Amino acid sequence: MAETEDFVGQEPHPVDDDLFKEPMKKRRRSDRDQRFRAFPSVEQSALKEYEKLESRTRRVLSNTYQKLIQSVFLDDSIPNGVKYLINRLLALIEKPSLDPIYIGLFGSSGAGKSSLINAIIQQEMFLPVSGESICTSCIVQVSSGCCEQYEAKIHLLSDQEWKEELKNLTKLLHRTEELGREEADKWDRDDAVEEAIWKLQILYGNGAERKNYEELLRAKPKGKIPTSRIITLKAEEAGELSIKLDPYIRTQRRDWDGESAETQIWPLIKQVEVTLPKSELIPEGVVLVDIPGTGDFNSKRDEMWKKTIDKCSVIWVISDIERVSGGRAHENLLNESIKACQRGFCRDVALVVTKSDKLHLPEYLRERKVRNQAIQSQREAVLERNAVIKLQRNKILKEKLTRKLPADSKVLDASDLVYTVSAQEYWQQALLTEEETEIPKLREYIRKRLLDKKRRMVTKYVTEAFGLLLLTDSFNCTENLPNEFLHMSGLRRFVEERMQLLEKAIDQCFAHVVQPLQEGVRNARASYRRILGAFLVRSRGNQGFHQTLKAVCLKNGIYASRTLTRIDLNEAITQPIYDQIDPVFGGIFRAGKPTGSALMPHIDAFKHSLQEKMTEIGIRNGWKYDSCKKSFLIQEISAILGDMEEHILRKKRRIYESLTTSVQSDLKPCYEEAAQITGKKACERMKDVIRRGVDQQVAEGMFERAQERMQHQFQQLKNGITEKVKGSIATMLTLASSQGDGLYKELADVKSEYREMEKLHRSLREVAENAVLRRGMQEFLLKMSPSKVGPPTT
Repeated sequence: MAETEDFVGQEPHPVDDDLFKEPMKKRRRSDRDQRFRAFPSVEQSALKEYEKLESRTRRVLSNTYQKLIQSVFLDDSIPNGVKYLINRLLALIEKPSLDPIYIGLFGSSGAGKSSLINAIIQQEMFLPVSGESICTSCIVQVSSGCCEQYEAKIHLLSDQEWKEELKNLTKLLHRTEELGREEADKWDRDDAVEEAIWKLQILYGNGAERKNYEELLRAKPKGKIPTSRIITLKAEEAGELSIKLDPYIRTQRRDWDGESAETQIWPLIKQVEVTLPKSELIPEGVVLVDIPGTGDFNSKRDEMWKKTIDKCSVIWVISDIERVSGGRAHENLLNESIKACQRGFCRDVALVVTKSDKLHLPEYLRERKVRNQAIQSQREAVLERNAVIKLQRNKILKEKLTRKLPADSKVLDASDLVYTVSAQEYWQQALLTEEETEIPKLREYIRKRLLDKKRRMVTKYVTEAFGLLLLTDSFNCTENLPNEFLHMSGLRRFVEERMQLLEKAIDQCFAHVVQPLQEGVRNARASYRRILGAFLVRSRGNQGFHQTLKAVCLKNGIYASRTLTRIDLNEAITQPIYDQIDPVFGGIFRAGKPTGSALMPHIDAFKHSLQEKMTEIGIRNGWKYDSCKKSFLIQEISAILGDMEEHILRKKRRIYESLTTSVQSDLKPCYEEAAQITGKKACERMKDVIRRGVDQQVAEGMFERAQERMQHQFQQLKNGITEKVKGSIATMLTLASSQGDGLYKELADVKSEYREMEKLHRSLREVAENAVLRRGMQEFLLKMSPSKVGPPTT
C-alpha cells in the first residue's frame, strides 16, 4: 500500500490530455487476440472478457488520475489526503498486468528437461539435446512475448562476481612442492580440480591453470566480453536462433578441440533468457525454466539457482523412466522441490517421468507383475508399464508430501502428481498418440494455471480500483457524518482491541514451532557426528576427494558441481531439525480456517471483524446502506490487508533458511582454517579441523543458537506485520475523519468515472458465470466426440 508521501517528489509538469488514452486501439486489439492463440476458443472468450475488464478499469483509473493532477496542478501545497489518493491511483495504474508464472523443470543431467521444453514449445531441436550427456550448462528461461523475432539475452557474471570465482578457483588449484607424486595423482583425478582447470583453459587458454590469481587478473580473456555483460541474439526463425544460441548454453566437452568466440566466454555465463514470438502453444505470461539439478560453484550463480527455484510457483521434477525408481540424485531433487514449497512461492509439485516410450519388451514380459491380460504389442506394454509407474510414484510422492507439508495443502489434492511423457514419441508417434505422450496434458495444465491466475488477478484489480473510486468520490461526498464517527474514538478503541487479539493470535501461531524446534535440536545434537562421519568417509582413501573437500571449505560448507551431487554440509547437519519442524512450518504459512497454527486466516479474521464493525457503526448512526464513507473504509481495509500474504511469503524464506545460515556462520572459521591446509596428508588434516571445529561449536551451543535465531526471525515477522497494519489503519482512520482540514474541498468531479467503475465491478460476476457456462458446454462436447485411435500395433 502506498504511504502518504509526496506523489511525485519533483516539480509540477504539464499534463498531456492524451497521456492516459489508449492509442492505436485496432493494433492493441489485434495484439490481444494474438496473445490468446495458445488457448482453445472457449478459454479465449473468457480471457478476452477479463482483458477487456482490466483495460477499461485502467482507463477509468487513468482518467481519474488525470483529473486529480489537473485540479491540484497550480496549488502551492497539496493536502495529505489528496497526496495519499494520487499515490494509490498511480500505484494501481502502474501495477503489472500479470506477474509471470514460473514453471521450473528441475532435474539431473540427461533427464530430458531440454527435450521436454522443445516438445512443449513445438520446436524439436531448439534447445541443445544430446542423449545421456550434460547439455544445458546454465539456467535457461523460455517464454513467449509480443516481439516479432526470436530473441535471446545471455547474462554474464559481473567483473566482481568473476573475480570472486577466479580467486576460489586458483585457491582450489594451489598445491605446494611438498606434495608427493602419489598425492599429486589423486589431486589431478579430483572432479572439482578438473572442472576448475577446464574453466580457466577455456577462458584464458592452455597453461592458465598454472598461473596464480594476480597473474590471471592481468591476463586477457580469449573471448570478447561486452561492457554491458549482456549479449543479445535475434533471428527471424527458431532454427536460426538455435544455431546462434547453442554454443552459449551447451556444456562444452573437455575433450573437444574446437574453439569459437562464443565458447571462449562460456564460464562467465550466468543465465539465458529466451523470448519466442507470439506462440500458439505457450501463452504470454508463462516462463518455462530449465534448472540444473545441482547449483553452481560460483556464489552468485548458486544464489541465483536457489532464488530461481524459490520463485517458481510450479516445480516439475524431471526424471527419466530408467532412473525414477531409485537413486540418490532423484531423491535429492524431490527433497529440494518440497523445500521450495516451505521457503518459497511454490504451490504445486509434480513428477514428470520422461522417455516413457523406452522399454525392452522381452525383459518387461519376464518381470511383468500384472498377468490378468495378455500383452499383444510393444505399445500395449508401454501403456501398461506407464500406468503402473504413475500409480506407484503417485502413492510414494503423496506420502512424501504428506510427511513434509500440512494435511490441507492443495498439492495433496492434485489429480495429477505424476506425468509419463515422451518427447521422442511426440514427434514420431510410432508407438503412442500425441495425447498418450502427455505433452498436450502439460500444455493444458499451463493454460489452466494462467487462466485461473488471470481471473483472480482481474477480480482483485477491479475490486481494489472500485475501492479507490469510492474513496475519491467520498472526498466530494456532502453527507454530514455524525460526530461520534467523525472523532472515531469508539472505532479506534475497537481497532486497538482487535490488534491486541491479532498479536496474541500471531504469538500462538509461532509458538507451535517451539517444541518441534527443541526436539529437532536434541536430534541434531545426537546425530551430527554420524552425519559428519558419513560425509567425511566418502574419501575412499582420499582418492578423488581431497580437492572436493577443499572446495566445500572454500564455499563455507557448500559445493555444487555439474558432475557431482550437490554437497551442503550445513544443511545436512541441520536436517534433523527440519525433519521435526517442516509440517508445522508449512502449517503456519498455509491458507485455511482461522484455527491452529495458520497465520493468514487470523489476519483475514481481523480484517472481517473490522469490516463488520464499520457496517455496524454505519447502521447505528443512520447511514444509508451505500454510504460512500462506510464503503470506502470497508474497501480500504481489504486493500491494506490484501497484500499482506505476499509480504509474509517474501519473509518466510529468510526464516526457513535461518537454521542453516546460523550454522554456516558459526562454522565459517572452521571452514576457513581447513581451506588453508596444504602439503602432506592435507586431506586428513582438513578432516580433523572440521571434526574439531564442529564438536567445539556444538559444545558451545551451535544448534541452540540456530533455534534462537529462527525464533528471532519469527518475532521480527510479527513486529513487521503489526507495525504495517497499525500504520496503515491509522492513516486510513485519519483520512476518514478529516473531511475538512486534511482533504481538498474542490476536487474534480469524478462521478462519471465512479459510475463506470461501479458497472465494471458488477460485471465481474457476469464474466465468471459466462466462463462456467462455456466450460460446461466444452466438457459436454468433449464427451460426445469420438476418441482418437492410436498408432498401429507393433
